[in-house]
Amino acid sequence: MRYKLLGKSGLRVSELCLGTMTFGEDWGWGASKDESKLIYDAFLEAGGNFIDTANLYTNGTSETILGDLIGKDRERIVLATKYTNSMPGNDPNRGGNHRKNMVQAVEQSLKRLKTDYIDLYWLHIWDFLTSIEEVMRAFDDLVRAGKILYAGISDAPA
Repeated sequence: MRYKLLGKSGLRVSELCLGTMTFGEDWGWGASKDESKLIYDAFLEAGGNFIDTANLYTNGTSETILGDLIGKDRERIVLATKYTNSMPGNDPNRGGNHRKNMVQAVEQSLKRLKTDYIDLYWLHIWDFLTSIEEVMRAFDDLVRAGKILYAGISDAPA
């Protein structure tokens, strides 16, 4: 496995990233916990260290499965997860890019992932409502609090 720098940081990530959207069968398809473990183990054995998920993937089960798998490997794993999409329920602030959703989502992700910090925290989808200033200020606050190490923005217009 070869490694690349994450953006302009000094963080080395495997050239291949293990996407875990299908860890869990909550959507009626996907990998069972046992199958997920086989995939995870094969990825690590191949030298992979970069793993990506999101709070909404399989209704949170993807993060829960990863939390169970990464325990002893946590320090060598570069763990990425995302927020934005609405979790099940009828709370109008349960989705979006705003600070309230970001803070609540990161706390829930930390619990499911059984970790104290997330290496890379992504804004998943641009909501066209929240200002970039609010998003970046909230990301900076999470970095300063030690809850995330790096922030990123995905699926956003240039």
